[in-house]
Amino acid sequence: MVAGEILKIFTHQDHNFLTASIPVHRLEVHVGRLVAAGYKVGIVSQTETAALKAAGTNRNVPFTRKLTALYTRSTMIGLDSGDLAEENSSVSMVTNYLVCIYDNGSKKGVQEHQLGLVAVQPSTGDVIYDCFLDSGARPELETRLSHIQPVEVLLSTDVSMETENAVKSLQIVSEQGEDKMRVEKLNFERFEQSYSFRKLNSFYKTVQALDFILELPKPVQCCLGALIEYLEDFNLQSTLSDVSLFTKFSTLTETMQLDSRVLHNLEVFVNQTDGSERGSLFSMVNHTQTKAGARLLKTWLAKPLINYSEIMKRQEAVKHLVECDLEETEGWSSALRNLPDLEQKLMSAFLKKIKPADFYNMCVALETVRSEFAKKRSKSQRHVTSHLLSNYLTNVPDLLSDVGHIVESLNGKAAKENNKSEVFANLDAYPDVRECQARILDIEREFQDHRRHVRLTLGQPGLEYATVLGTEYLIEVKNANLGMVPKDWIKLSSTKVVGRFHSPFIVVKYSELQQAREQLGISTDQAWETFLESFSTCYQRFRQAVRCLAELDCLLSLATVGRQQGYTRPIMVENDLVIDVTKGGHPVVQSLLSETGQYVYNDTHLQAGDRRVMLITGPNMGGKSCYIRQVALFVLLAQMGSYVPAEAARIGVFDGIYTRMGAKDDIFRGQSTFMTELVETSDIMSKVTDRSLVILDELGRGTSTHDGMAIAYAALDHFIKKSQCFLLFVTHYPMLAEFEALFPQTVTNHHMAFYMVANDDSDSEDLSQVVFLYQLVEGKASRSYGLNVARLAGLPQCIVTSARQLSHGMEERELTHRKQVELFQNLMCNPGLDVRHVLGEKKSADLKR
Repeated sequence: MVAGEILKIFTHQDHNFLTASIPVHRLEVHVGRLVAAGYKVGIVSQTETAALKAAGTNRNVPFTRKLTALYTRSTMIGLDSGDLAEENSSVSMVTNYLVCIYDNGSKKGVQEHQLGLVAVQPSTGDVIYDCFLDSGARPELETRLSHIQPVEVLLSTDVSMETENAVKSLQIVSEQGEDKMRVEKLNFERFEQSYSFRKLNSFYKTVQALDFILELPKPVQCCLGALIEYLEDFNLQSTLSDVSLFTKFSTLTETMQLDSRVLHNLEVFVNQTDGSERGSLFSMVNHTQTKAGARLLKTWLAKPLINYSEIMKRQEAVKHLVECDLEETEGWSSALRNLPDLEQKLMSAFLKKIKPADFYNMCVALETVRSEFAKKRSKSQRHVTSHLLSNYLTNVPDLLSDVGHIVESLNGKAAKENNKSEVFANLDAYPDVRECQARILDIEREFQDHRRHVRLTLGQPGLEYATVLGTEYLIEVKNANLGMVPKDWIKLSSTKVVGRFHSPFIVVKYSELQQAREQLGISTDQAWETFLESFSTCYQRFRQAVRCLAELDCLLSLATVGRQQGYTRPIMVENDLVIDVTKGGHPVVQSLLSETGQYVYNDTHLQAGDRRVMLITGPNMGGKSCYIRQVALFVLLAQMGSYVPAEAARIGVFDGIYTRMGAKDDIFRGQSTFMTELVETSDIMSKVTDRSLVILDELGRGTSTHDGMAIAYAALDHFIKKSQCFLLFVTHYPMLAEFEALFPQTVTNHHMAFYMVANDDSDSEDLSQVVFLYQLVEGKASRSYGLNVARLAGLPQCIVTSARQLSHGMEERELTHRKQVELFQNLMCNPGLDVRHVLGEKKSADLKR
């Protein structure tokens, strides 16, 4: 590109096109901002160089222009957009996944529908795929999208309404947060099976890769075919070529099942207030120093382990890092500090979309890491007790063994300046570059020789060539001496003092010099691509090394968490299911309240076959929801290998966590608040096993009291008798407390403790102030004290007083009704009972009527 050239940019969103002219030096800033806003941006530029065109056969026709680059949020590779990413979103959460969904439309009468999904992160090459059955509300699709958090989604033009609504729902959530998800529809023909098969057969060249692809489910193949064609527009189709980077979304035997509701209700990645990362579980455990580490830690959180031995390997590594001296920990950390995003740089190099400066800095960083790990391997490998850490010390130096030779093959100074013509330390492998450089040197020598002739002609022994506005080898002659200028010299410009000329020799040679320079640019670009092509043979090994660094970064982050005051290593139980926690706290709330020192710790004792269901009651705002979230987070943290905020903890290995919390309707799916409650509860019932942890918060609140209580009662009975899972059930229905008597070995009643402070002017319990103790104690709470919350909310006193009177009246009527039913049952069971003795004459008459 010629400096200062004007490039054309078109933007595309919702099929609207705009055109703007942007100076080259502002190109990356503008493209980055448009892409971050959800637009698809293309760059139209001149494809011919001026000097070579002037010397060619087409010198009299206009310059040719074409679309030379295309960018979206997921495909923005090759632009220096790092600073922009930090401005617009949390760097640690940027994953930039592009998701393609296959859905050929729902069929009438079919409750479950098969969907295919492929997610690719072009900046790193990671690919996630899955094929699954989903119901009308698309909860399985929502779970996968919540885990992947794509920035761009591709759908077919004939996608079903249910799938489109699920994607739109997620799009609205993303717009409320820090990032904006882009949705594009592709022609349905791209998803047809025959079309995809031809595309895949021509794209994958090796037998092993093609065999792997053809064994994938048909819906996944249809997604892959559409994705390959889509990425060809960006010249990024190579990101799908390495099948070793393909991973299935999840299997029941590898990771814990956490659906989208769990991630939302437990605030794993974002908080529920403003949708940002602050205040989430991820923000609390994330102390990573590399972007690759942050991305991997996110995966660890989303998919906790269920393999006992793998959990123990992580725990042993974290334990070693927690208990070793700070000097050793600092040695591990120093190797990772200030590293660039090596995953993205490696993929950019593999795609040949990296600048020399970025490539050189990446290789220097890798060589520094190799050197540091080699030193640690020789000094401290004997003292490392963790199998994982020992592997890192061994594997990283071996995988990066030749990176030093790559650094030595480059001219560091030229590389940092992005000077491709001087970037290679040895040009033996690039004769075209050497020939162009030699030609340029010869022309420049001829210019110096010609300068002696110019000095003699003008009688100026000290004359030097001048450069003005990019035009070189100008001969400046003072206006008083213009008579000495030969007539065949060409005047290019002038000022009040001097005139500027080119001699016939300079005109010819300057044209040759420009052609040689442009040819050098073409040759160096080709040489750089050839160099990157040879580097691709190292890509797999280097990527494995970077993966090791990311895992180490995650372990160091968990070690930082484990060193915090109040954290302990949980004892993992392999063959028994148990949650036994002493003085445990909510990891996020505890950290937020640590400065005031007012956090209240609680115990939890649940055991398979004995006391596995907790029925929790208590006043509103008493801390019930916080407590049940805390228990779920204990399990999640323990199974990802982390320490937990408790004095002591014994935790079994669960296969999943399921939650039903909050009250909201779903406009896109046409579901009311109560319908949403029931759909989510039904989904949990269909998935839960006897090794699952279930949390239900106030089930049945979305309808009338009697219907809601009946549904809550029946659901609780089902989970106890049929599912036999671990269950934390929060409710305000007093009737449910009787389950403790019905299942004394399984169910225990608990409530959040409080006490009443009576006002001086009244002894009424309703006018007293409720003081929350946030302490879990056994037994049921007598009341919910909702009027106290009304007072705290600032409702006018007249409304609170009126509500108190109505509440008393309804409670009296309810108590009277219960007494009448109880006495009626006594009479039916004891026909000889003296009614007048029990009820009195008046009540007896009322009962007979």
